[in-house]
Amino acid sequence: MKLTTAQPSRHPYPTTKATALGYLLFDRPDLEHAEHFLNDFGLQTVSRSEALLLLRGTGATHFCYVVRKAPKARFVGFGLQVGSRAELNTLARLPGASEVEQSVLPGGGYVVRLTDPSGFRVDAVWGQTPATEVPHRLPLPFNSVDATVRINGTQRPPQRAPEIIRLGHVVLELADFQETCGWYTRHFGFIPSDVQVLPDGSPAVAFMRLDLGDQPADHHTLALAQGFDAAYSHSAYELVDADAVGMGQRVLRDRGWTHAWGIGRHILGSQIFDYWQDSWGDKHEHYCDGDLFTSVLPTGIHAVSREAMAQWGPAMPRSFTKPKMTLASIAALVRNLRRSPDLTLSKLRTLAKIFA
Repeated sequence: MKLTTAQPSRHPYPTTKATALGYLLFDRPDLEHAEHFLNDFGLQTVSRSEALLLLRGTGATHFCYVVRKAPKARFVGFGLQVGSRAELNTLARLPGASEVEQSVLPGGGYVVRLTDPSGFRVDAVWGQTPATEVPHRLPLPFNSVDATVRINGTQRPPQRAPEIIRLGHVVLELADFQETCGWYTRHFGFIPSDVQVLPDGSPAVAFMRLDLGDQPADHHTLALAQGFDAAYSHSAYELVDADAVGMGQRVLRDRGWTHAWGIGRHILGSQIFDYWQDSWGDKHEHYCDGDLFTSVLPTGIHAVSREAMAQWGPAMPRSFTKPKMTLASIAALVRNLRRSPDLTLSKLRTLAKIFA
């Protein structure tokens, strides 16, 4: 496949190499309602005050989801862990970065606040103390035709909200795709695992993993998709097995939450997935059994299509990628068409045709 537009690529000398996705940061007008969905989804409340809600999974992190009380619901940004205080000092010298500050959130440590080219807040964090892990159930033993491991026993997963182990990834939509993607590869060392391209070769989606060297990393911790404005697409949370994904669907459906897409298995990343929407329409994904890559694996290039999103399961519904059209988003569309080098009417028509 001939490529006519520069693809996302590794930076030879990144400013830092992020080591983990730490947390997401949202603004919500109703913390109690936000907590209700997130508890049903499987996150555990750490603390809730009038101004701040913190939630966690069972892994060794104090929190992975931060909700601030604010008049307007919005996705603010996320935190990335880095490996040393020296890396924080280097990031603090970037244009627009904050000074190195002591974190006031659980686990402490130090933080530098940055803003990416699309306007999302990115906190670089170092020095947090690890939290005590919360016990979770073991994966259910699985009888296959070639390996019988469960004799005189039954499968009875608990009928409750699934236990989220950890925050896995976040997906963002961008008008300024090339500049924003380059910012993350340059300053945090992200490696493009797979890139989906349009018929003209221009990138539509980049799935990017952490550079952990010989240590396996998730197929993607950050994914960036070409859109007409900067927007949150979804975030994903790892569960222990497919039964937990299925039980999550049952619990969330029984409790009246809005289903977005699933259950199925992705092609790029291979996760078994199921997507749900909170009260503000923001999508949250349960997943298990994702791919793990070391740093040596090269980038894959693939044509983008609705069919390329899943190996099996229901087809991706049109509502999944349909943008929220408001006066503000229409104004952003017009503004970004005029100024962004990555956005054209032809590209928007192609994307609309692919996902219509």
